[in-house]
Amino acid sequence: MSRPVNAEGARAGEGEGPLTGSCPATACVDRAGAVRLWSAEAEALLGYSAKDVCGMRAVELLISRGDREAALAGRDRSEVGRDSDGGVLADADRGVDGVPVGRSWDGVLGLRHRDGHEVKVALRVRPLTDRDGPAGWVVSAGDARRSEREDVGRAMTRALFEQYPAPIALVDDALRYRVLNKAAERALTRPGDQLNGRHVGADTSLGDSGTVDQVLRQVRETGEPVLGLPVRGSPSPDPDGDRMWSLSTFRLTDPADRPLGMCQTYLDITDGYRAERRLALLTRAGAGIGATLDVARTAQELADVLVPDLGDVAWVALSEAVLEGDEPPKMLGPGEWNLRRTGAAPPGDDWPTGLPATGAVPPTLPDHPLLRRIGQGETVLLPDRDSLTAAAEGHLELAHLFVPEHGHSVIAAPLFARGLVLGTVVVWRTRRPGPFRQEDADLLTEIASRAALGVDNARRYTREHRAAVALQQRLLPAATTDTPAAETVGFYVPAGGGAEIGGDWYDVIALPSFRVALVAGDVTGHGLPATATMGRLRTAVDTLADLELEPDELLTHLDGLVHQLQAEAPHQGDTVGAGCLYAVYDPVTCQCTLASAGHPPPVVIRPDGTVESVEVSPGPLLGVGGMPFEATTFDLEPGSIVAVYTKGLVYRDDHDADAGLRRLTDGLARFAGPGRDLDGMGHELLRSLGDAPARDDMALLLARTRAIAPENTATWEFPADESVVAAARKAAAGQLTAWGLDAVSFTTELVVSELVTNAVRYAGGPIGLRLIRENTLVCEVNDPSNTQPRLRRARWSDEGGRGLFLIAQLTTRWGSRYTRSGKTIWTEQSLTAEPGMFDLPPP
Repeated sequence: MSRPVNAEGARAGEGEGPLTGSCPATACVDRAGAVRLWSAEAEALLGYSAKDVCGMRAVELLISRGDREAALAGRDRSEVGRDSDGGVLADADRGVDGVPVGRSWDGVLGLRHRDGHEVKVALRVRPLTDRDGPAGWVVSAGDARRSEREDVGRAMTRALFEQYPAPIALVDDALRYRVLNKAAERALTRPGDQLNGRHVGADTSLGDSGTVDQVLRQVRETGEPVLGLPVRGSPSPDPDGDRMWSLSTFRLTDPADRPLGMCQTYLDITDGYRAERRLALLTRAGAGIGATLDVARTAQELADVLVPDLGDVAWVALSEAVLEGDEPPKMLGPGEWNLRRTGAAPPGDDWPTGLPATGAVPPTLPDHPLLRRIGQGETVLLPDRDSLTAAAEGHLELAHLFVPEHGHSVIAAPLFARGLVLGTVVVWRTRRPGPFRQEDADLLTEIASRAALGVDNARRYTREHRAAVALQQRLLPAATTDTPAAETVGFYVPAGGGAEIGGDWYDVIALPSFRVALVAGDVTGHGLPATATMGRLRTAVDTLADLELEPDELLTHLDGLVHQLQAEAPHQGDTVGAGCLYAVYDPVTCQCTLASAGHPPPVVIRPDGTVESVEVSPGPLLGVGGMPFEATTFDLEPGSIVAVYTKGLVYRDDHDADAGLRRLTDGLARFAGPGRDLDGMGHELLRSLGDAPARDDMALLLARTRAIAPENTATWEFPADESVVAAARKAAAGQLTAWGLDAVSFTTELVVSELVTNAVRYAGGPIGLRLIRENTLVCEVNDPSNTQPRLRRARWSDEGGRGLFLIAQLTTRWGSRYTRSGKTIWTEQSLTAEPGMFDLPPP
């Protein structure tokens, strides 16, 4: 058979030609060019059986006449044929019919199928020899299109391994590395390492080698590729530490779909991964720092965000003034910073031994250039030990305060807001080997800038909250009082676990004749406006209570004040409204009279342990108007406990007032045992409500009632006749003698004489006289007149008008109150006569 030439320009004989892959069709051609052997694959490719083709000249299978003539002539139609070595074929090299002898040839030609159509095949011609020399050729043929695809595949594979910059590794079926391209050798191996033949699970260059091993097994078993798996690696060429790879794994199979191994490609995503981590850290910092408006908590949140995502050790130091809510001093030098280490991470036992932790205050700092830079708002980066050594030169005695064990790289950034340094944040690397870079310093600068705003907001809130709480505390009465009428204890709990204040208040007002007023109120809104309004209302209640008005009448006057405040509100941008409960307990009659302006009713715990909510007729909230307030009177046995509270105590998260009232009554029944201390009882009750911060502030007033013994009171009634003055004076003197109070008898007789005389002259009868003995002596004279007495200084020529003046000088205090049937004038005296108490001033 003459040497075939590719008539369409295919190059022949270039080493591994187009049939590097499998060539199933095979034939043997003798030296004369006749087919001698024919394979079944050749029959399948061209349709000829061995019987049909054996003995046929091979060139007759060529479909193109030009190809046949060129093959017989041993020449290409366009150029001289070339052998497999690329040399020009000489005539001496040609065999029978011009077919070259002893040469190899590859090419693509068109062969005739038995049914007449053309079959493009890739041919591979290799010489055969025997003892005498050339004996013929072996010809292999395959589908040209498949060969072309195989050529392209081989070219792509060769290009990937030789030119593609990303690492590629071939792993055999036993999960051992077999072939790595140059990029993989650089990225996955360390100096002196040899990965070829090593099991993937033993690869120390990948931080996630166990995961990679698991993925390879999964792909080997299922055949499903795993794409874009992020894995961590630490190749030696990278001085900055770990790299991140996006790993894709594919299974390799032969033409029969039998597994041969796996191919892994690595895409370096370190920059994107680091940028994503920085963005995630900024996001966490924005969401997690400064949400609580607590300065110390904000500092700790900042430290927690930085460890371990940015460094191994971090602390936040704040100015003492900032912790108190004040502005930091405008510093002239580092020694004046007075920074307290407020937040630190990691917590507990993970904190470096010997390094001052939370609460530490460093000594006076030197005037160091680095500290001056921080004081000017600049972030300082010391990336390595050389820079640390240079910075510490001359100040090694302070190293144990600022340098943790194994610390080799540090960033320090100021918490800079409004031109003031609120504090500093310091981050160290101690365990991870990679140093901080400038991008880390830039990241800390941005986080510190955001945190500084959070710290400054918390500082401002601390200052305002401290002022508001101080105002609230000063507006509230003493928490504990002890009077002949009742023992009381008050509690105030701000909303939000102390983060908010409002307008809730309680009050205990001592009234004449040993009576006591119990008050609870709730102004709408929160903050300083509500607190200021509460102060005005409480002052008004105190003033109105001093007039000894009935509870319903007092609330009516208070409602008028709230209307006045509402008229002022449009200029202040606030809405004014309030609820209020005013109750008066009389220890002589053991009765309590109360009125409510949209306020929850009090709860009473009787001495026998029964607990009940008092039935009241609540009026509208103060400021609503249009409806009257109604008074309710009920009996209170001595030893009863009255709980007066604001709605925050019963309106919890479920917003169910009835359920809240049941919780309150159940708690009072549980904690109000015989002899229980009121203070302990109140704290137990508040703790039973749960640890969750209340949505509204709460005020609670507990009062245990007392009674004045009947033998300590004496009552008389006289007609409106001047003759009864002496009788009244005599009755009072006799009662004082019976009580053993002769020391105040003279003063009391004078008081009784003046008051009864005035009642007889100006008011009419009947006239009532009552003496009450307790820690003081109370003298009361009541008459049916509504005319209030008025104290004045009489002129020297006046024949009267000196009675009340004398009474005011001889008693501790005096006053008058309206009753439903007239008025009562009362006086109080000390039970012991003091030296000079009867020395009257000149008129």
